[in-house]
Amino acid sequence: MEQYGQLLSLAVIAVAFYMLLIRPQQKRQKEHQALMSSLAEGDRIVTIGGVYGTIRSVDDGQVGVEIASGVIVQFDRSAIARKVNGESARQ
Repeated sequence: MEQYGQLLSLAVIAVAFYMLLIRPQQKRQKEHQALMSSLAEGDRIVTIGGVYGTIRSVDDGQVGVEIASGVIVQFDRSAIARKVNGESARQ
């Protein structure tokens, strides 16, 4: 009977590990993948380095971001942290 208790406690630890570590990481990864696929010209974004800008061109692996009037910088797609709505975007 004691063996079942040890087996049950091991199963509970495995489920807790999955719920606290693996599942949230998979959710974040899916959200980031959805963001990468939804990038379009004209979107206001923030890079992982904190640079605000507007997307001017989108290629397979790179994104052209206008960070100032007439200044377009190329970023890797994975460097985009999030989209910014118009209200919280810095001008």
